Amino acid sequence: MKQRRQTTTRKKTAKKRNIGRYKSGLEKTCADLLSESGLSFTYEEEEFVIMDSFRYEQTYFKMTAKSKLMSERTGKVVLPIKYTPDFVAADRSWIIETKGYLPSHHDFPMRWKLFLKYLSDIGEPLPALFICRNREQIQQAIDIIKNGKPTRTRTRKNVQHSDNEDAQTDI
Repeated sequence: MKQRRQTTTRKKTAKKRNIGRYKSGLEKTCADLLSESGLSFTYEEEEFVIMDSFRYEQTYFKMTAKSKLMSERTGKVVLPIKYTPDFVAADRSWIIETKGYLPSHHDFPMRWKLFLKYLSDIGEPLPALFICRNREQIQQAIDIIKNGKPTRTRTRKNVQHSDNEDAQTDI
């Protein structure tokens, strides 16, 4: 008797899900809501180099995708760290990053922190930043952008708050 191979279900491509040029349904939803609200934006057009490339002159070996053995990288160029936000206001006054609940964004928290540091250091007016994980959060971000505050807020009961706001952690 011939054994059947287990097949995994393939993810639908963007074309099959009818989301156009967007990489996820959440990004499509965000674009639709931003357009409906009359906010002008660009989608993944601005790239920020948050750390320049450099050469590491000391001994440096690393594993590559092509080999299980390490290859020597001494004196080679280390590529820059770049960040491309999902949605940026035409006037750069706000940035929205959409992240679903998938745990596969393992490098995003570090990249986001580097981006925050980059924005703080460049000496330009700081944009309002939003990381949205669902439709409700996107709508809340739009309300804040348009009105300066959310139209609906939730209160958290029985939560102890620190006297020091700097003690709060983020990402």
